Amino acid sequence: MLQLTPAQRRDLRAKAHHLNPVVSIAGNGLTPAVLAEIERSLKAHELIKVRVYGDERAVREEILNTVCAELGCAAVQHIGKLLVLFRPNLEEAAPATSASGKPARPRIAGGKLPGVSSGARPKRDGPIRTTVTSERPARVRKPTAGSGRMKKSAR
Repeated sequence: MLQLTPAQRRDLRAKAHHLNPVVSIAGNGLTPAVLAEIERSLKAHELIKVRVYGDERAVREEILNTVCAELGCAAVQHIGKLLVLFRPNLEEAAPATSASGKPARPRIAGGKLPGVSSGARPKRDGPIRTTVTSERPARVRKPTAGSGRMKKSAR
């Protein structure tokens, strides 16, 4: 089972906040088909939410421990009926290296960035806005009779 530091766990909880559950575990419990679906989701997303339909907290804890042990993932959070699971995708995390041991630079077909011709600026969406500043000093508002608090002696 993968272990996370408290800082990693906090960051992953923040990233998982907006996610919707991708797998649901209902009356049949944790079947091989459900484990396979969790495996596919972890490969695709690394961080997922699983909803467990059951009222017993002990059963949900047992499901969480079983999934983490079987799939080698980390339990990020168990709150209510939601389980948050994380397993880094090791294939994408390892950077490619060249023969000299330096990280390989990504190659772009033709040596140019797509959609940008050499020497030209990239196109912008919408009009270009410019701001004009004047040499005139900022206007200072003078207090009027009804604007704000007055000293007791002035009343």
